[in-house]
Amino acid sequence: MYHFSRSIYRELAPDILEQERPCDGPTNHERVLRSCEACVERLATDWYYFAKPTKTLFNDIRIYFPMSAQLRVYKTVDRYMTFARDYFAANPVAERLECRATTRRGTPCQRVPLHQNGYCPSHQHLAETEEVEVHEPLAA
Repeated sequence: MYHFSRSIYRELAPDILEQERPCDGPTNHERVLRSCEACVERLATDWYYFAKPTKTLFNDIRIYFPMSAQLRVYKTVDRYMTFARDYFAANPVAERLECRATTRRGTPCQRVPLHQNGYCPSHQHLAETEEVEVHEPLAA
């Protein structure tokens, strides 16, 4: 999965603008790499709700490039995101996680669950009801 994000970063790295003053936070190179990784990971795990991955990634990273490189950045992002989308469609990710809940229509929820309980953010209320123990009334 990270082959796509690292390939995007390697191709775009020479054009990334350097920061004027070093700061305590992450560098521009780190920010671009993290954005690429997050976008490809979301494409792999939450593809159903990720309608425009190219636009999302380009909007996240374009501020780190000069105006003269914007077209090249967009074309590079578009090319690799198309490759990734086609790859994930043909080879579903084995660790693709889905929420444990079902929708109102009775179909499984396809959103990515949180790690602590297996439910997506919309279905957290179901996790709270699982933790409550039901006590039977004592027989007299």
